[in-house]
Amino acid sequence: MRLTDITIRSLKAPHKGAVIFYDDHIPGFGVRVSKGGTKSFVLTYGVLRARETLGRAGVVSLHDARAEAKRRLAEYTLGRERPRSMRWQDAVEEYLEEVAAKRRPRTHQSYQYSLGRHFRYGATKLCELTPHEIHKSLNRLKSTPSEQQHAFVALRAFMRWTYRKHYFDRNPIERMRPPHSYVARQRVLTNEELKLIWNAAGESAFGRIVKLLILTGQRVGEISHLTSDMVGEETLTLPSSLTKNGRQHRVPLGNIAKEVLSAPPSGAYIFTAHDGKRRFNSIPTCKRRLDERSGVSDWRLHDLRRTFASGLASIGVQLPVIERLLNHVSGSFGGIVGVYQRYDFMPEMRKTIDLWEAYVADLVRDQKPTLPSEANLDPKLLPYPSNSSVDGEQNVVPADAA
Repeated sequence: MRLTDITIRSLKAPHKGAVIFYDDHIPGFGVRVSKGGTKSFVLTYGVLRARETLGRAGVVSLHDARAEAKRRLAEYTLGRERPRSMRWQDAVEEYLEEVAAKRRPRTHQSYQYSLGRHFRYGATKLCELTPHEIHKSLNRLKSTPSEQQHAFVALRAFMRWTYRKHYFDRNPIERMRPPHSYVARQRVLTNEELKLIWNAAGESAFGRIVKLLILTGQRVGEISHLTSDMVGEETLTLPSSLTKNGRQHRVPLGNIAKEVLSAPPSGAYIFTAHDGKRRFNSIPTCKRRLDERSGVSDWRLHDLRRTFASGLASIGVQLPVIERLLNHVSGSFGGIVGVYQRYDFMPEMRKTIDLWEAYVADLVRDQKPTLPSEANLDPKLLPYPSNSSVDGEQNVVPADAA
């Protein structure tokens, strides 16, 4: 029928449910009449016959409802979708559920912390957020650059997700740049600094974590999360849920590392808090105290991983063996090589770990480290003579490589 103000007033309510009277001139546009006599303008569209309410008859005029129906049909025909009216807190909750299912637990914890602490928009609808409001939230963190950068990374990942979900017509931070450009650190500890840190570390949970970082070259987030079932007689086995690249990683243990791990865990975690149940999580505080005791400053725990890799290279260990110890999947194992190269390098890694432990032990005992030679080092580990000259005052990498 052709809808007019007169025909709409004359429409009768059904005995039960509701009935829709469609307009002859605009496909899908009509008036829905409920059992109680309520009349509302509606639009039905698309393959799935989605239905939207445009407004109640009497509150919205027929002329305005027809114009709005034409506008929406034009948008749908052009391929544009009207963004869903989603509240910030609901979208964050939905997003974090996906992150928890697909990403590492630490990533989920980091995003949950940043989005919940620094962007408290509550029931605000996503479509109502402006770039200026988001800038204001980020600017509050300008006194803590690292925290600001982490917050921006979490926000950017979330906003891209909401845009893909069609919660926005346009991503409000698409033109925002990161607050700080990333500059790769190059800090490699000297032999003297390595000795001071080792001797100051002690036998606390944190001290043992630091020693394992020195001995194995693994990431602090991996070592601090070790559980008893990851520690074998000869190896550490880091599960895919813990590693950065999502791949299980087996690391051989040397004798010194075994001694560091010899203390029986009081709970599921190897390194626990004072109550013996919760995972140890006082790294920032303990790191500051270690700096004071050792006298070494301007370094991070991740620098121990770089020092480990650089130290092995300086004494002539092959790069593929180093990368396998570090659980790197790029570099020597990138591209097509990573598809076909399935050798685990375990014998070479074991010999390398023994070599490195002997090197560290000499440092700790104030002895000049004995550099390997082709005569006492497996050719698979040392394809060329070491060209570094290392003593207690120099870096563990050659001067020209530092």
